[in-house]
Amino acid sequence: MSNWFRSVFGNDNERELRRYGRLVKRIHTHWQTASERDDESLRDMTAQFRERLRAGEPLDNLLPEAFACAGEAAWRALNMRHYDVQLMGGIALHEGKITEMKTGEGKTFAAVLPVYLNAIAGDSVHVITANEYLAKRDSETMKPVFDRLGLTVGCNLNGMSLAHKRDVYARDVIYGTGSEFGFDYLRDHMALFPDRRVQRAPNYALIDEVDSILIDEARTPLIISGRGIRSTDLYYKADRLASVLKEGEDFTVDARTRAILLAEGSVHKIERLFGIDNLFAEEHLTINHHMNQAIRARYVMKRDVDYIVQEQEIVIVDEYTGRLMIGRRYSDGLHQAIEAKEGCLVKDESVTKATITYQNYFRVYRKLAGMTGTAITEEDEFRHIYGLRVMQIPTNRPTIRRDEDDVVFKTAAGKFRAIVDEIVRCHATGQPVLVGTISIEHSDRLSALLKEAGVEHRVLHAKHHEEEAAIIGKAGQRNAVTIATNMAGRGTDIVLGEGVAELGGLYVIGTERHESRRIDNQLRGRSGRQGDPGVSRFYLSMEDELMRRFGSDKIAARLEKLGFDEETALEGELMSRGIESAQRIVEASNFDTLMSVMRYDDVIHLQRERIYRDRREVLDASDTRGIVLGMIRSVARRAVVKFCPEDEVPEDWSLTELAAHIRTHALNGELAAEELWGMERETLVDHLAETVTRQYAERERQIGEPAQRSLERFLLLQTVDSHWIDHLDAMDQLRQGIHLRLYAGTDPLREYETEGHAMFLDMVARIEDETVYRIMKVKIDPRVTAEAAI
Repeated sequence: MSNWFRSVFGNDNERELRRYGRLVKRIHTHWQTASERDDESLRDMTAQFRERLRAGEPLDNLLPEAFACAGEAAWRALNMRHYDVQLMGGIALHEGKITEMKTGEGKTFAAVLPVYLNAIAGDSVHVITANEYLAKRDSETMKPVFDRLGLTVGCNLNGMSLAHKRDVYARDVIYGTGSEFGFDYLRDHMALFPDRRVQRAPNYALIDEVDSILIDEARTPLIISGRGIRSTDLYYKADRLASVLKEGEDFTVDARTRAILLAEGSVHKIERLFGIDNLFAEEHLTINHHMNQAIRARYVMKRDVDYIVQEQEIVIVDEYTGRLMIGRRYSDGLHQAIEAKEGCLVKDESVTKATITYQNYFRVYRKLAGMTGTAITEEDEFRHIYGLRVMQIPTNRPTIRRDEDDVVFKTAAGKFRAIVDEIVRCHATGQPVLVGTISIEHSDRLSALLKEAGVEHRVLHAKHHEEEAAIIGKAGQRNAVTIATNMAGRGTDIVLGEGVAELGGLYVIGTERHESRRIDNQLRGRSGRQGDPGVSRFYLSMEDELMRRFGSDKIAARLEKLGFDEETALEGELMSRGIESAQRIVEASNFDTLMSVMRYDDVIHLQRERIYRDRREVLDASDTRGIVLGMIRSVARRAVVKFCPEDEVPEDWSLTELAAHIRTHALNGELAAEELWGMERETLVDHLAETVTRQYAERERQIGEPAQRSLERFLLLQTVDSHWIDHLDAMDQLRQGIHLRLYAGTDPLREYETEGHAMFLDMVARIEDETVYRIMKVKIDPRVTAEAAI
C-alpha cells in the first residue's frame, strides 16, 4: 500500500483501533451501571447473559456489557482497573486475533475480559501459558475475579489423577500449558471407555506468549510412546566412524540449512565399513540414516548449547527459552546418536502410539486467539498457517527506551571483554543490567569473567520456573546484574527499584543476535515498560553463529587488513541494518521450512481427524451394531472384488476360494461354493453379508445384547488403536525416505500424499477385516456378565 494511500485512508490496524475506540466508549457507559450494582447483582449478570444467548442474541452483542462487568469485578477483587488499551486488546482477543501488547502492558490482566465473555455460553475456555508455574500463578491471581462473576476456575497440571482432571475440565475457565492440553487430547483418543476421557469439545483457546507456542514450538510433536524395538549396535558403529571423519574433507555442513553433504571419499569409507556396495540404495537407507544422524550428533549438535549431560542422561535445551526439556527426546534416532557420542547408554527405540504437533493441535479449537509482546515480525506465519490476523495495540504510555546500534567485534573474546567492561561501568553507578545470552555455555563464560572482575551477579539457566520468575523480577533493582538465557522468566514483569529511573533505567545487553528478530525484540522489551526509561544494545562478533552463516570470515579478513584488532568495535546504523537483513533471510527460510512441514503434516492430520472421529463415534455410540454391520458388508465386498474380478466372465470366478475366505475370516460354520453359483457380483455381496449377519445375530442372542455391545466396542477400539500405531510408524518411514523421489523427477509431497492415502485406505480395510474376524471368532461363555466379557 502506498504512503499516500495510508495517509489518506489509514491502514487496517489503525481502522480497527478506531473501531475499538468506539467500543471502548460503550464499555465505559455500561461500566458506570456495573459499578452501581452490589456483588450479588453483579454475579447475577452472568445468568442474564446466558439467558440472552439462549434466546438467540449473538455473543458479540454482549461484549460492551460483559467487558464492563468483568472490569468491575477485577476492580473489586484486585483493586486494578483496565486501561483503555487493555480493553482494546481484550476486544481483539475475543475476535480471534493475535494481539501484540508490549512487555509490561498487562496482557494477562487484559485476557480476563475475553475469557469471561467466551465462557458465558457454558463452553469451557482454555488459557494456555508458557509453563506450569505461570498457569498456577495466573489461575490463582484471577480466580477472585471469576468468583465474583460466578464462574469456576481450574488449573490443568501434569501428574493429576484422572478424577482430578475430569473435575478441572468441568470448570468454566482452565489454565494450563499447551503440552498438557495436547497430551490430554491424545490420551482421550486412546481411551477404551467413555468415562476415561477428560476433555470437553475444544471451544476457545487463548494462548499467552503465542509466538513461542505457535511459531517456535509449532513443529514440536507431542508424542505418547511405548517401548518398541531394542536399539542396535548400529548407533555405536556409526558414531565410531563419524568420530574419525573430518569436516571439510569427508563432509560439509551447510551453514544456513545445517544439511550434511557427504564427500565421495567418505561414502566409500562408509560402504567399506558396513560391507555394502551402494550407500544410497533403498535397502541401505537405514545405514545412510544412521550415519547422517551420527555426523549430525558429532558436528552439529553442541553440548551445553543444544543439550546437556545430566546424570548420564541427555537433556535437551530449548533453543528459544534456554529451558531444560526434561523427559523430551530428539526423534528419528538423533537422541540415540547423541547418547552414543557422549558415551551414555543408548536407550531402546520407542514406538509412537499417538502424536500431534502444536501446529495441528491448536487447529482443533473452534476459536483461537493469542497475545505476545512481539508478533508483527511473524505476521505472515500467523496468517498463512493459522488464519490469524495480528493487531498491534498501542502502549498505555509512550515508550522512551533507547535502542542503541549494534557493536560488532572481530572475535568473541573481544566481544565478551567489552561486555564485561560495560557491565563494570554501569555497576559502578548502580544502574541494573540484564544480560541475555543464547546458551548456557555463554552464560557460564560471561559469569566466569564477571567473577574475575569482582562483579556480584545472578545467573539464570531457566531450570526452575518459580526461581527464575523471582530472580528476573528483581533484575530492575539498584546494582543488580542478571545473566539469563534470552527467554528465561518470560511472563514476569521487571519493576524498577527506587531511584533506578534517574540512573537511566534497566540496561539490557544482548550477547548475540538470534536468527529471529522477534527473540531479540523480546529481550529488548524487558526494559522500558509502562513508559520507564531504559537502554538496550547488542554486542556481536564475527564468530557468532548468525554472522558465520553469512560469510563473516571474509569480512573479518578485510578488517584485519585494515588494522582492526580484537578490541576494535564496529558500530552504526548501517551495520545494524545489515544484520537485520541477514535475520530476514533466515526468517524467510524458516517460514518456507515451516510451510513445508505443515503441508506434510497436514496429510497425517487429515487421517488423524478421520480416525479420531470414527473412534469417538464408536465410544459414544449406545448401539455399535450398525457400525459392525457396515464392516461386515465391506468385508464381503472386498472378498467379491478379489475373487470375482469385474473384467472376468463368471465362469472364471474363484467361488471355491471365495467361500473358503469367508469361512476363514467371518464365519463359524460351513459355506458351500455351490450356493454361490449363478449370482451377479452385487447379489454375491448381499448374500455373503446376510449369511454373516445371521450368524452375528445368533451370537448376540446367545450372549445377550449388553455383553455383545461391550465386547464389540472393546474389540473395535483395540483394533483401531493397534493398526493406527502401525500406520504412524509406516508413515514416518515413508516420510524419511520420500525426499529421494526428487532424483526421479517427481514431487515428494505429491508422492507422500498419494502413497499415504493408499496406505490409509489399506489400514482401514485391515481394521474392518480384523474387527469382523475377532467379533465372529472370539469364544465367549454365555454365562459371564458383560463386564467380565471384556
